[in-house]
Amino acid sequence: MSETITPTIAPYGSWKSAINAELLVEGSVRLAEANLVDGRYYWLESRPSEKGRNVLVQYCLKNGRRDLTPAPIAVRTKAHEYGGGSYLVYGDTVYFVLAEDQRIYRMKLDSAIPEVITAENSSRYADLIIDPLRNRLICVEEDTSGHQQGEEPRARIIAVDLNNPLANPPTILQEGADFYSNPTLNPAGDRLAFLRWHHPNLPWDATELSIAHLDQAGDIGEVTQVAGGENESVFQPQWSPEGELCYVSDRNNWWNLYRLGQSEPLWKKEAEFATPQWVFGMSTYGFISPTEILCTYTQNGTWHLGKIDIKSGEHQTLPQPYCDIESLHCENGSGVMIAAGAESFPAVISFNQKTGKTKQIASSNSSSLPTDLFSIAQAVTFQVDNRAVHGFYYPPHNPNFQAPSGDKPPLIVFSHGGPTGATSAGLSLKVQYWTSRGFAILDVNYSGSTGYGRKYRDRLADKWGIYDVEDVCAGAEYLVEDGLADPNRLLIKGGSAGGYTVLAALTYHDTFKAGASHYGIGELSSLAKDTHKFESRYLDKLVGPWPSAEKIYLQRSPINDVEKLNCPVIFFQGMEDKVVPPNQAETMVDALRERGIPVSYITFANEGHGFRSGDSIKLALEGELEFYSRIFNFPLAEPGPGITIENL
Repeated sequence: MSETITPTIAPYGSWKSAINAELLVEGSVRLAEANLVDGRYYWLESRPSEKGRNVLVQYCLKNGRRDLTPAPIAVRTKAHEYGGGSYLVYGDTVYFVLAEDQRIYRMKLDSAIPEVITAENSSRYADLIIDPLRNRLICVEEDTSGHQQGEEPRARIIAVDLNNPLANPPTILQEGADFYSNPTLNPAGDRLAFLRWHHPNLPWDATELSIAHLDQAGDIGEVTQVAGGENESVFQPQWSPEGELCYVSDRNNWWNLYRLGQSEPLWKKEAEFATPQWVFGMSTYGFISPTEILCTYTQNGTWHLGKIDIKSGEHQTLPQPYCDIESLHCENGSGVMIAAGAESFPAVISFNQKTGKTKQIASSNSSSLPTDLFSIAQAVTFQVDNRAVHGFYYPPHNPNFQAPSGDKPPLIVFSHGGPTGATSAGLSLKVQYWTSRGFAILDVNYSGSTGYGRKYRDRLADKWGIYDVEDVCAGAEYLVEDGLADPNRLLIKGGSAGGYTVLAALTYHDTFKAGASHYGIGELSSLAKDTHKFESRYLDKLVGPWPSAEKIYLQRSPINDVEKLNCPVIFFQGMEDKVVPPNQAETMVDALRERGIPVSYITFANEGHGFRSGDSIKLALEGELEFYSRIFNFPLAEPGPGITIENL
């Protein structure tokens, strides 16, 4: 007979949990850029235990897994600051961007000795492909050499001669647009497709898909725009093995898949077959055979796997156990993706077309936590005025504990970044850390989030700092009305743009009683005047053109109304952050300090926009928990890191 566990009665927030900060560091990695080449699987692991070093890993059935890039080599591009598309495997060689100097290197797969193939300069590179007919590497270049003179980085598509790369300067294939991505060659090697876009657009606003004709030497001839343009976002152009160009477009409100020359989608569906292009190298579909596409799409916040026959038009959703899927690549009847389930950590997953089966290749977490410890996401929809807003609710859950009768749990509302981003229901220790200690979580896909169509995404036009803030407040109030949260312990946290929503909600509304800003934005005009090129015109659409809309920027900047902020806040800030500079946090901290409001300011000397080091991740998580426990006077199951809270 199995032994029945009698739960311990303890206040919400004080429950002892096996999900500790060490699990997010020692046993956890971040997976990215999965790929499949010649039957071998590749991916990047960002390892907090190695200060966030990105390691390129290979797996094959015969020899198992191995690190291709030994310490201290880190693979990471800083193009657009967010990176992505940082390596390429072709034949017996891997090409990658070295994090330390941002130059491209090549290395034989059976060697650990890299050879540099781009000159020492101020450029960054991404989206690497090989032009086999001309033995050259084609990629996107971001030239930052004019930074000291106040010039924006210049974007180009270039070709690097692989015969003698350092002796011959790269050939410029395309320039003139503000941004480029996704260069892709057709099988014959005589046409180069690519995306480009221009200020003030971001790639989810409007991109142009063009095709350039190449002569035998590889020189550019006629260039024709074939899709995209004003108010149309095109994503991931890709040639089929038979030379047909496919791409994703949102021209019908939904990011659907198209084939060049056809006006109707390959699968007309109120679903998104794309995701916002924050980084290079993103992929949501691939050719698993010459005429079949394996794809992933999101509907109502959940990702699915599907297959499309581009000749017959037949399509189907494939059964599989995951709710969050990204980085999908295919070859010869097989696929690879990074996927997570409601009770399974993000993992590198293989797909076999013949059997329809998936198999785990590598997990992002090595722990063997019992699944009965996990809180399962519940999709919720609530009304804010006349608009429906979506999110995921996670009830507090720990089989070993129970709250005193009649108690309501503290609620943390998560505000994702972007703001053009989205959250999903995939298993996340950053959620389970809280729910297993007795917190309820509401992860909100507020107006402007992706995954619900272009109209939902465009809601935030001119309304950032209004609709997103109203949505997170309404979500908390919705759960209070349903008896699922303590109205006196409503908390909100978020990073980057999500941090702005946090600070705006705390300043302009009285819903929340405390909050946590992780490298959040407090002053909008500074962001408009002092940020990197990729996002430098982002606020034109979200707030208004700078400086003509200066009045609106001032009205929506929490830092200008800090006298309205009357609840405790903890700030976490990387001192090397180029996206949201530290002075944003410091100005708000000083104002709260002077007004006698409880405030804590935790800084990380060697971190940028987002924390990569294990020590930083651990301190941010444990420090935030300690902050809440001291503000709301509930005991901790284990001692905190001893953070300083002023004015408490």
